[in-house]
Amino acid sequence: MKNNNLIQAIIKGVGGKENIKHVAHCATRLRFNLVDEKLANEEILKGTEGILGITKAGGQFQVIIGQSVNKVYEDLMHELGDYTIETEGEKPKVSILSTIMDALSGSLTPAISVLTVAAFFKVIPAIFGPDMLNMMSENGDLFTLFTFVGDAGFYFFPVVLGYTASTKFKTSPLLGILLGAIMLHPTFVGMANEGVSFKIFGIPTLVQNYANTVLPIILSVWVMSYVEQFFEKVIPDVLKSLLVPSLTILVMLPLSLSVIGPLGAVIGSGISNGLLNLQKYAGFLGVALIGALFPLLILTGMHIVLITALIQVFMENGSESFVAVGLAAFSFAVMGMALGAALRIKNKEDKSLAFGYFLTAILAGVSEPAIYGLGIRYKKPMIGLMSGGFAGGLFYGIMKAGHYTLIPLTNVVGILAFTGNGSMNFINGFIGALISFGVAAVVTYALGISEEH
Repeated sequence: MKNNNLIQAIIKGVGGKENIKHVAHCATRLRFNLVDEKLANEEILKGTEGILGITKAGGQFQVIIGQSVNKVYEDLMHELGDYTIETEGEKPKVSILSTIMDALSGSLTPAISVLTVAAFFKVIPAIFGPDMLNMMSENGDLFTLFTFVGDAGFYFFPVVLGYTASTKFKTSPLLGILLGAIMLHPTFVGMANEGVSFKIFGIPTLVQNYANTVLPIILSVWVMSYVEQFFEKVIPDVLKSLLVPSLTILVMLPLSLSVIGPLGAVIGSGISNGLLNLQKYAGFLGVALIGALFPLLILTGMHIVLITALIQVFMENGSESFVAVGLAAFSFAVMGMALGAALRIKNKEDKSLAFGYFLTAILAGVSEPAIYGLGIRYKKPMIGLMSGGFAGGLFYGIMKAGHYTLIPLTNVVGILAFTGNGSMNFINGFIGALISFGVAAVVTYALGISEEH
């Protein structure tokens, strides 16, 4: 195991094996749910090579690794082995907001890869179709194929979330998939489109089309986890294989379709409308502020709230021109900040690391190494980062640029999110990216780097 020293330091730093309830990872971080966060030793973690930083957000103790997090996670799980932590006594208090953020992050993050694939197939007809290069006919087989493959990822996203949410809430993934499929069945969707009244076991149901939604299935799976647990406890072992899944779905039919689903749709619409109203009142300055302040949101873990709202708006409207473009400005500013720092740093080892952070940001779209390794470490580059995000976001806001293709990537490929609404929107997206990148690089270089660190 190449990462043995790192793995041992992580385990010791989080308070030992017995203090780990659950561990997962996203693109750059190990996300721990600990028995008692007070047992964690932050100094051990901060002083370990290979760890870029730590943060506490969403009820999780997060260890920031960078682009090698997949391998570190595999080695960590190999070291931990197959075990389950059972805790007794008083549980540590976790805020409602932290619990919600943890649930959203744990459900959405593993599903991002599906959106990435779907976006890939939607970008191709957007670029080569009539709206831009006009190299593909709208009626051609290839245009049609790529379009419906891309649409499938978004339309059936509740099914994907049924699986990922089930994994997060420790219930049957297959039941989560089935529940998502039930909510998208053509008969049910057809009734929603036709406005047909419907009752489930005599309970009136507000029939809705749950395609492209997020919250209804996540909430449903959360409730289903408790329903399944109940039947697991009361049903004899000899009958569990048949009755537990069957009765769980039987109970969830009225709960999810008559209560939870409509409630989730209302909450989702509220989030979407709230974000749109915020955009209306904040205008172009709001986009600039998102671009400037997004690194602070990442540091606190609050970015997941905005990303959830972004996905919700895009699913409902097919475009988003507030959070998404602010995030784009921030992403290109990270690249610029890393390059500016790399050019200014004199120490060869630190210069090499900075160039590595630059490549990580521009190719992999991973921002945390640059934020923690440069912005937090040297302080002044953070000013360059926020300046670039503000300048690029300001341009995007003034030009009313928008994302018409949901590409959950923050690397250089993310510029393709500006496709899908004609050439001018893409051109504005490109110019804004150059502004963010250039301003961040110039300001970072101009402010200089303290070599004391």
